[in-house]
Amino acid sequence: MEWLLLIATIPGQNSGLRVRFWRQLKAVGAANLRDGVYLLPWRENLQATLSSVRNDLMSADGSAYVLRQPEPEPAVQQEWMGLFDRREAYGEWRTDLDKVLATLPSLTEPEVRRQLRLVRRSLEALEAIDYFPGEAQEQAKRAWQDAEARVTRHYSPDEPLAAWGEIPRLEKQAYRGRRWATRRRPWVDRIACAWLIRRFIDPDAAFVWLADIHDCPQDALGFDFDGAAFTHIGNRVSFEVLLASFGLDQDPALARLASLVHALDVGGEPTPEALGFEAILGGARTRIADDDSLLAEMSGVLDSLYVTFQSPSSAGRA
Repeated sequence: MEWLLLIATIPGQNSGLRVRFWRQLKAVGAANLRDGVYLLPWRENLQATLSSVRNDLMSADGSAYVLRQPEPEPAVQQEWMGLFDRREAYGEWRTDLDKVLATLPSLTEPEVRRQLRLVRRSLEALEAIDYFPGEAQEQAKRAWQDAEARVTRHYSPDEPLAAWGEIPRLEKQAYRGRRWATRRRPWVDRIACAWLIRRFIDPDAAFVWLADIHDCPQDALGFDFDGAAFTHIGNRVSFEVLLASFGLDQDPALARLASLVHALDVGGEPTPEALGFEAILGGARTRIADDDSLLAEMSGVLDSLYVTFQSPSSAGRA
């Protein structure tokens, strides 16, 4: 394996340049071999990054060289690879994750979810500079999955467990004028499902908001709870299952909404609009006790997002 060496000299009085230089190298996980000499495994993108750093230094009257180093002898190769051992960094990340989980009894779900997203970004940044991944990275991924499941179970103990199997294609005409049932005080997935049902599947839908899923009326179509007609399947949340069931998953604007719902419901990289939607829904749930009124309030928000996502210019902002 080949390597990259950056040999740099920074003008002594230029503290701003020194800080910027340090941050650039930290962002790509460069190892410090000795004063002014930095090491990275060879990657085309890393060579471009170091070349940019070099140009920055040269323009500020510093000096820098980027050298491509052939594979050294085995002992040196192992020593250099050892400089990129990220086990300690993953341990620090795990400490940060545990601190967030310790707040579960005292914070609201949106507050904890926001903190978890920051922790998730830290993990993604760490994975990006983990050039020789091993068990430490796998342990971190498992810890993240366990944390997401723990948070979901803490705030939504009746959140459906994912089923497995194919999603059959259904005809909308057979699902018109029906009663639909889900858990009361809907959060992101349930409110989006109810909007989708009334907007695209069953315009005359009536909704039953269940305090206990076992009280679901026999004639009602359930969604987003265990045993419901429409619930999580595989990695898809209920909103995504409804899209696939009724052939709506080819609509790009609905696909954008699905990404938003998925990220807020089970985790993942949120769309730029996700945090705003979460804040609006949280405020609406606090103000509005009646779930039909809550749906009416949030339907306007979802209508607006849908129209926005239909605009070609919005795709460039995603």
